[in-house]
Amino acid sequence: MKNVAILGSTGTIGRNTLDVIRRHRRDFRVAALAAGANSRLLEEQVREFRPGLVSLESAEDAAAFRRAIRIRGLRVLAGLEGAAEIGGGPESDVVVSAITGINGLQPTLAAVRAGKTVALANKESMVVAGPLLRAEAAASGATIIPVDSEHSGVFQCLGGGNRPHVKKVTLTASGGPFFRTPLRELKSKSVAEVLAHPRWKMGRKVTVDSATLMNKGLELIEARGLFDLEPGELDILIHPQSIVHALVEMRDGSVLAQLSPTDMRFPIQYALTWPDRCDSGLPPLDLARVGTLEFHPLDVRRYPLITLALRALRAGGSAPVALNAANEVAVEAFLAGKIGFLGISDVVHAALDRHAPSRIRGLEDIQEVDRRTRERTLRIIRQKA
Repeated sequence: MKNVAILGSTGTIGRNTLDVIRRHRRDFRVAALAAGANSRLLEEQVREFRPGLVSLESAEDAAAFRRAIRIRGLRVLAGLEGAAEIGGGPESDVVVSAITGINGLQPTLAAVRAGKTVALANKESMVVAGPLLRAEAAASGATIIPVDSEHSGVFQCLGGGNRPHVKKVTLTASGGPFFRTPLRELKSKSVAEVLAHPRWKMGRKVTVDSATLMNKGLELIEARGLFDLEPGELDILIHPQSIVHALVEMRDGSVLAQLSPTDMRFPIQYALTWPDRCDSGLPPLDLARVGTLEFHPLDVRRYPLITLALRALRAGGSAPVALNAANEVAVEAFLAGKIGFLGISDVVHAALDRHAPSRIRGLEDIQEVDRRTRERTLRIIRQKA
């Protein structure tokens, strides 16, 4: 039996992870849960799965949770420090890293330094700290297994294969809700329209990133870190059906593909059971029913943030940190009604143009670049208002 800690247990990935565990109680035990502010859902999870350790985002919520739940032996922590203690603590063998955004980095780094098997759903950690995470994993013996469906697809295609035989890795993208929308109509798209993803049910920030395709830009940077790829070995295809998650072209011309239904429980279960596999109990893929699989080239006029992501990918160093920070601030401003949909790419572009690239030597450098970029991006938004 594997002991599992979940960072971000009340989010989409966290809830799906608990459903996988619910289906395989003989194989997994929930050891610890870290949540944000959704204390009501966390209480339901605690009462069902009985972890010995939990954490909430704020000290106030943690104190209220202690008073409300009254389960003997349950430790309740708070803040990023609490999540990091869960990530690196001795309670778990496997840590599912699913806290959204840059906040997931510190707990993920703690898990890697502790030599855990890390099921990585927090793409931002690998985007901003790929070299650092790889170095720490090499030192501690940690194993990082991707949970994003596309990176899980690449991981599965490369299983047992030789990295030198790979010519190109292609990640697929659904295209989001506006793949077929006339370009002239994008400017007026509302928050509700942006959040209406045609294929996946995700958190608000990730759903916005899917509409702008910034999620795929971040995933290109993540893929470089996960699989030691060069920028020229990475590509994107629009695939509206979201059935083929990744394609790996080998040097002899063969192309390997990983296919599965649009259900995040498939890659989550694979990360938890790796290197083994077991019956998921989920409906299998029925290609006859799917009928048609479409693939389209990427149009950067529709998705201008991809150009910025490629720029950061090639530059390396602090550029991915600045890209991620600017995008997080811009998406938050869009969701708050402060800028329009196309304003997201305008703001990120301006922030990246004003960023002076630098070398990243450790966590402190990442935090400093992140802080300065957020301040700069907020000033840009105020100037545009």
